[in-house]
Amino acid sequence: MNSISSIENLTDDMLSHLSRLVKHNSVQGPALADKPFGEGPAAALGEALCIADEMGFSTVNMENYCGYAEMGEGQDIIGIVAHLDVVPAGDGWDTDPFTLTRKEGRVYGRGVSDDKGAIIAALYAMKLLRDSGQPIRKRIRLLMGCNEESGSECMKYYVQHGEPITTGFTPDGYFPGIHGEKGLCSMTAYSKNTHILSMNGGFVTNAVCSHCVTEVPLTCVDPVKLEAAFAKTPLVSSSVTVLKDRLHIEAQGTAAHASTPDLGVNAAAYTMWALKEAGMQDDFVDFYLSHLGTDCDGAGIGCKFADDYGALTFNNGIVETKDGTIRCTIDIRFPVTLTAEKLKAMATPHLEDAQGRIEIQHIVEPLFYPEDSPLVQDLYRAYVEVTGDTSHKPMVIGGGTYAKSIPGIIAFGCEFPDTDNHIHDVNESLDIHEFQMQTAIYLKALQNMLAE
Repeated sequence: MNSISSIENLTDDMLSHLSRLVKHNSVQGPALADKPFGEGPAAALGEALCIADEMGFSTVNMENYCGYAEMGEGQDIIGIVAHLDVVPAGDGWDTDPFTLTRKEGRVYGRGVSDDKGAIIAALYAMKLLRDSGQPIRKRIRLLMGCNEESGSECMKYYVQHGEPITTGFTPDGYFPGIHGEKGLCSMTAYSKNTHILSMNGGFVTNAVCSHCVTEVPLTCVDPVKLEAAFAKTPLVSSSVTVLKDRLHIEAQGTAAHASTPDLGVNAAAYTMWALKEAGMQDDFVDFYLSHLGTDCDGAGIGCKFADDYGALTFNNGIVETKDGTIRCTIDIRFPVTLTAEKLKAMATPHLEDAQGRIEIQHIVEPLFYPEDSPLVQDLYRAYVEVTGDTSHKPMVIGGGTYAKSIPGIIAFGCEFPDTDNHIHDVNESLDIHEFQMQTAIYLKALQNMLAE
């Protein structure tokens, strides 16, 4: 079967179906009695199930948490796990984000890449497989969630109420596949005793604190020495303003994702460093520098660790002051060969002293399949057979994908190497040829997994 040729002939139908999904603003909204994630995601799920039903697949709506389209027979289930919810469109689009717009070989609209386009690609891969007449002795289930962008409660519901997925993939990452995702750990540091009047900075926990505003008593540090200390830092800019009885300090660093904090410059961390360098004596300044610090490796809490797939990363994202206590969020991404239990054991002896304390909020285990495992090889082989690309290999990442929400799967697509579809950004788009390639890859992947 010449799948690329067949897919080219189906492209107009595929884009027509994609337009039906894109028209729904499926950002999570207020929960309703029968729509746990609001009107938009439920409407998108209803549309997707309607499309699947029209294409001849059996469909099930699981209380608007999620739903699926299925074909085949047998006990084993090959799962394709994708999501219909999207992040807010935001301002600045060149087109209507909820009207599929085609121009210069691309289509534009919120969700065309993440993940509505992938859902259509998967449906057409299933159609081509079915229409080929090949025996399908396993069930193939396209599972569509409605809450990936806001916590993946949809998949928690499925795990509790649905049949287990035997093996499969989610198109919520990159080609040629993600065979490992670092573990995630959230912590919070608290001051016990500090002269700092206020310290506030950062916007989200999963990014480097790139801007910070701090006020300290004028009696605690010499402003001239403080300005000299700031001049030694890698901050983009800083200012020290003398007010009546205090110093007003602003620091501007460089933003970066929490999975790569070494690419950023943490404004809060270097404010603490400058205060210490200028001679300020303060318990929490000392605690911050000894436990969080300006490095991004977790050494301050005994967690410096690396394996063949990457090193532990440590990021302070938000700093805020409330009722005299400074609170600092910590985002840790830990290597795939390290367990949550081992990480906790490494950190626990270092989490509290007389100057401050750190609490562990949440730990998520890493996801890891060896590169030579059947699942990784089945998917990678499909990618190579369709694209001919052998220079890119399956990867391990510091971020997380939908794969962590369902046992037995890894992320595979939808974004191709060296491609930027502006996922989560304005003007999200999808190259039509890559849309066709994605469909062909998923068809080949299903064939490979059926042969196992």
